[in-house]
Amino acid sequence: MPRFFSNLQQASIFKHLLKWTLLALPIAAGVGSLVALFLWLLDVATQYRFQHPNLLYLLPVAGVFIYALYKYLGKNAEAGNNLILDHIHEPGAGIPLRMAPLVLVTTIITHLFGGSAGREGTAVQIGGSISYYLGQKLKLSSADISIMLLCGMAAGFGAVFGTPVTGAVFALEVLAIGVIRYKALLPCLIAAVLADLVCSAWGIHHTQYRITFQKMPFNLTTFLQTDYLLLLKVIGASIAFGLVSQLFARTTHIFKNLANQDISIKWLIPVVGGLLIISLTFLLQTPDYLGLGVVPPPGGQVSITTAFTVGGATYFSWFWKLLFTAITLGMGFKGGEVTPLFFIGATLGNTLAVLTGAPVDLMAALGFIAVFAGATNTPLACTLMGVELFGGEPVLYFAVACFTAYYFSGHQGIYAAQRVAINKVWHSRENKNTPDE
Repeated sequence: MPRFFSNLQQASIFKHLLKWTLLALPIAAGVGSLVALFLWLLDVATQYRFQHPNLLYLLPVAGVFIYALYKYLGKNAEAGNNLILDHIHEPGAGIPLRMAPLVLVTTIITHLFGGSAGREGTAVQIGGSISYYLGQKLKLSSADISIMLLCGMAAGFGAVFGTPVTGAVFALEVLAIGVIRYKALLPCLIAAVLADLVCSAWGIHHTQYRITFQKMPFNLTTFLQTDYLLLLKVIGASIAFGLVSQLFARTTHIFKNLANQDISIKWLIPVVGGLLIISLTFLLQTPDYLGLGVVPPPGGQVSITTAFTVGGATYFSWFWKLLFTAITLGMGFKGGEVTPLFFIGATLGNTLAVLTGAPVDLMAALGFIAVFAGATNTPLACTLMGVELFGGEPVLYFAVACFTAYYFSGHQGIYAAQRVAINKVWHSRENKNTPDE
């Protein structure tokens, strides 16, 4: 009899695996292909802006166009990632299919004219809208549609950065602080891996990051003299990473709230935002803080890739990128937050390495993932991202950086719809805001 029940259980597991593999295939094909198109267009737009820097002067006009698109075509699509998270928590009005083309087009416009934004938000919204549409067409239950949405998020994130394992865990971890819905882990992993393969099949190549740091062979002397001291430096830097991630989230929310309170004519909000970006660029006399910031623009010196080398960032590069991005995203332009967070973290890590004498490439890598971990409250996903992007040798430092930044970033992240399931500071009383499992 026990063997009979065991066979039934294995059959049920196989059926579950087959079902979600079949459902993940169209998600991966659609999301992976659209993300590939998005990344190609983004590269074209970035290169065109590099060749025509005067496009920056049209950023306010581009902002009005983005406002008009969402006002007349967007409906509830403007809520973006928060709409997807809200629907997973409490199914409501649904995710409009128009979200995918709208966010793709408006993100390209933002980058073409010099707005400081990323790409993760766009990829996740593409994934969410495509997966919800498929779930509706297949007449799936509300519970299965929620899993489809998580698969779409994982597929978008995994494909846009080439980090499928991170994408799967991120989709589950970002829903609520302190809990992970493991029931969707396998479907999310299948969708993320397949979407990354589809994106790569279209000829998309992701930026390769390498660090030269290697652990010293363990013995008592090297541990006390080298590893222990470096670990203390990493902990101190990680506290700063967490505080800066909180500063980014709060600054973005402040710009958004002030703009909506003080500017009654709403189409003027992106106009003011665009003028602020133009003014700051003239003030600093550098184009370094426009666009993605993965590689330095012509005439620029600071970017994510340069932050891994000595002299690849100034002491305040992280602050200027934070300010540029908070203005861009807080005042009506579209795009993600994650790549700017990579820039902020990597350049802050570079600065802290110079000040403390720590390895520059290691600290840049730690800032790269830890500021992201703090801003999104996803320390496990970001630790895995460190391994996927930089290799597994410094995994201890990745974990220390991401977990420490997570605790020091507070509870307000970049996603307003993210819930607090378990308070970061443990209390004897259970938190009442635990999401339904």
